[in-house]
Amino acid sequence: CRGREWLAQLLLTNRKEMVLRSCCKFGPVSVLFRLGYVALLLLCVTHLRCARAETKTVVQKDAEFDVTYNDTVTSDNQTIYAFNHTVSRNKTEGVRVTVDVLSEGAESSPILFVVRQKQAVLSFQVPLILRGLYQRKYPYAHVGRTLCQPPTRTLSETQYFFVDVSTLSSLGTHYQLRISRVESFTLHTDKKFSFTASPSQPQYFKYVFPDGVDTAIVKVNSEMTFPCSVMSIQDIQCPVYDLDNNVAFIGMYQTMTKTAAITVQRKDFPSNSFYVVVVVKTEDEACGGPLRFYPLRPDELIDAGNRSKTLDVVVSPAISSDVYVMGMLFCLGIFLSFYLLTFLVACVENKRSVDRFTVIYSKYIISYTPGVTPVSPYEYGSFGECLLFSLSPPLSERSLESVTGRSRQESLSSIEEDDYDTLADIDSDKNIVRTKKYLCVSDLARKDKRVLSKKYQIYFWNIATIGVFYALPVIQLVITYQTVVNVTGNQDICYYNFLCAHPLGNLSAFNNILSNLGYVMLGLLFLLIVLQRDIIHSRALDRHDLNALECGIPKHFGLFYAMGTALMMEGLLSACYHVCPNYTNFQFDTSFMYMIAGLCVLKLYQKRHPDINASAYTAYACLAAVIFFSVLGVVFGKGNMVFWIIFSVLHILATMLLSTQLYYMGRWRLDSGILRRIVYVIYTDCIRQCSGPMYIDRMVLLVMGNIVNWSLAAYGLLKTPNDFASYLLAIAICNLLLYFAFYIIMKLRSGERIQCMAMVCILFTAVVWGFALFFFFQGLSTWQKTPAESREHNRDCIVLSFFDDHDIWHFLSSIAMFGSFLVLLTMDDDLDDVQRDKIFVF
Repeated sequence: CRGREWLAQLLLTNRKEMVLRSCCKFGPVSVLFRLGYVALLLLCVTHLRCARAETKTVVQKDAEFDVTYNDTVTSDNQTIYAFNHTVSRNKTEGVRVTVDVLSEGAESSPILFVVRQKQAVLSFQVPLILRGLYQRKYPYAHVGRTLCQPPTRTLSETQYFFVDVSTLSSLGTHYQLRISRVESFTLHTDKKFSFTASPSQPQYFKYVFPDGVDTAIVKVNSEMTFPCSVMSIQDIQCPVYDLDNNVAFIGMYQTMTKTAAITVQRKDFPSNSFYVVVVVKTEDEACGGPLRFYPLRPDELIDAGNRSKTLDVVVSPAISSDVYVMGMLFCLGIFLSFYLLTFLVACVENKRSVDRFTVIYSKYIISYTPGVTPVSPYEYGSFGECLLFSLSPPLSERSLESVTGRSRQESLSSIEEDDYDTLADIDSDKNIVRTKKYLCVSDLARKDKRVLSKKYQIYFWNIATIGVFYALPVIQLVITYQTVVNVTGNQDICYYNFLCAHPLGNLSAFNNILSNLGYVMLGLLFLLIVLQRDIIHSRALDRHDLNALECGIPKHFGLFYAMGTALMMEGLLSACYHVCPNYTNFQFDTSFMYMIAGLCVLKLYQKRHPDINASAYTAYACLAAVIFFSVLGVVFGKGNMVFWIIFSVLHILATMLLSTQLYYMGRWRLDSGILRRIVYVIYTDCIRQCSGPMYIDRMVLLVMGNIVNWSLAAYGLLKTPNDFASYLLAIAICNLLLYFAFYIIMKLRSGERIQCMAMVCILFTAVVWGFALFFFFQGLSTWQKTPAESREHNRDCIVLSFFDDHDIWHFLSSIAMFGSFLVLLTMDDDLDDVQRDKIFVF
């Protein structure tokens, strides 16, 4: 074992037994000999490596562009191809490396290609092994890569790069190598460029911001839905991440099927340029495609098949700052016009009221009663109060009866002579009053007005408190979402309409946020209108005005204040949702819609049932249960039949309980004897004498309501819609519309009329709701599908190149909700001169 060359020759000729036999002559007699034996083996291995390295052949060739080199590589030889090309500062050309491995069984002995450039090194093996879901492996024998383009400071420079080809396989592997120039490497503004990409042949191109363009939108389109692709925007730096397993490392990216669009701002790229990278994924699951079969063995290679995809890319300038200003002015102008219109209507109504009052005042001043101070005609409104005056009921002649000294005892009693009951407890026993066949508002407006006023004010204070505690964590969460999007560049997190998403600051879609301004401004305007009415009514009560005390629907404004606050909160939370819309925060956009629908139903019921309407605590507890089920539906409802069965059963039970509550005006008990009483009623009313329902109108409403709700429950159970929040909102809206239609029909049946202002509001609101729903159902994005599938629905802006269809929905729906609130506020103004014992309850 003394000779180095002899030992190396022994090992190279695989005569290992001779080496061991020679080494064993020493014999393991002692520990010293054993240590020497180990050192000898290490020396043998070292000489083996040196001998092999000394025998490896390195060949360097001067190579040229657009020439195909066919060669074979083994572990004993390494080939280096030397290229040079002239790089101009004013012209950028891409360089593309294309490699094909022609030998079979190359997966076990891949070839390593290393491209050494001035400022970067690119290395890859062929066959290229890319991994998919569950670490499935896909080999690609044909690989094409674009080299990173190092910048040059001189006007013209000759740059060199080398392609090293090597392998560790002792068997020869045949390959083809071709280096070519990419003539269309630089994209031009508004010029479409077509290309083909595959998982092993990604493509990327360079775009330079022209003068005067600060924002550009990059659009990539394809006629092919699959294979799934990724479009990425990366800064000009080396290396470029252009493989499926590393494209998400830097920059902004989004998956795509047919369409992808990313808005790019110059300020984010110091070099005033960027790369547009397009990568085809190895699998389609990220775009909603089918899940491929799982390999039998973990190390099994799967045939990827043909996954080439033809795409188009075009870069267009985005909107300028002037369009932002025009969009904001347009939004403000629309909603400020409602303030102006309200001011004009207020002034006209105020002038008409003062003129009418002057005539009545002159007519009744002769019958002035000493001790009663006449009311000045200008006490009902001044020019300053015009700012708050809107849609108020006109002053009537009955409002001046307090001036003429008419006593309260002259008004009609709440109990007509033919309805009079001699029981001593008629004023206290609710069962006697509420179970009459025909009820009047006076029967259900017997409680103290101050108590009821405080009861309904709780609605406003509770919803204001709920809004504060709900909105603050929501704002914090969506800011975190937006920060994650900006930091990671993953634009699959948020479901925007990317073809009309205009960023401002850190916000990705400022236009979708701005369009929610209408909810806030019109909600505030409605609060001012309600405040004005509240002030006028309070003054009338202070004057002991008989119209305010004895006539019309009892005026309680707490629910109106709550409705206006809910509309403002809807605008705020909708804006928060559109900071980063996705399925995890969709309930932010719908929570206060449930609130608005519930409050509108309660207000309709309160008009004719002021004494027995639900308390704020009960109402908000029920709405909290609705929102709770909304969250459960979003999280667990998709395809979960157990959840849908439980929800449908609870939905039907709640409908039946509410129907019983409404039919009997709350005069029933849910206790152990409920089943016995149900059987008794069925026996006496249906079997024994087969009598019809006592309250026919209520029964018709409740039968229709049960049919609608049972149908909705059956639909949910059979179809199990993915968008549970919208399904739940549809239930609330259907019940609201049903009750509103019933209210209008019963109002007309009772001989009441709808005044001109209320009729205008109804017609205007119906038309606006129709247009609003049209734009709502355009469906520009949907979080029920994958982000790539959602982008297939994206469309360009339609108004001022700034607002899309969903923004128009925001505009119109806020106006329609405001109009709906005005309908509820004004629809019973015709009853302001009618005694409450002449107003029917239904």
